[in-house]
Amino acid sequence: MINILFVCMGNICRSPTAHGVFEAFLQRAGLTDCVAVDSAGTGGWHAGELPDRRAREFAGKRGYSLDHIRARQVTPDDFEQFDLVLAMDRDNFANLQHMCPQKHQSKVKLFLSFASSSDEREVPDPYYGGPRGFEHVLDLVEDACGGLVEHVRGQLRHRD
Repeated sequence: MINILFVCMGNICRSPTAHGVFEAFLQRAGLTDCVAVDSAGTGGWHAGELPDRRAREFAGKRGYSLDHIRARQVTPDDFEQFDLVLAMDRDNFANLQHMCPQKHQSKVKLFLSFASSSDEREVPDPYYGGPRGFEHVLDLVEDACGGLVEHVRGQLRHRD
């Protein structure tokens, strides 16, 4: 089993979007029995809350459900439990590296390092923007999820 954690600041917009979209990609690829997915925030302000209403709305328009996801904060155990800890932006990447024990530093990566169609390396926070921001996040997330599925396939082949 490969365990993947998506991380943004509050775990209500970007990381739950990546969480829900990646679950759908895994289902289409027939990999749900091989990969576990979760999301968290570097901050705990929204712990227990549903993803932002707009994130759920725009994801739903593309056929993704985020309704089963609840915000939580990253814990020290996450670095032990997860094989990949994927930050949505450089600020959260730096926060994760600071929190992460040295022996697990290689697990922390920028999520968009798996993207193939975009030169962007950070998923921008759509919270204070309009609808276009949430659409752009979905575009970036879908691109990176495609690359991440291929990465997971490669990892699974190496484990066999």
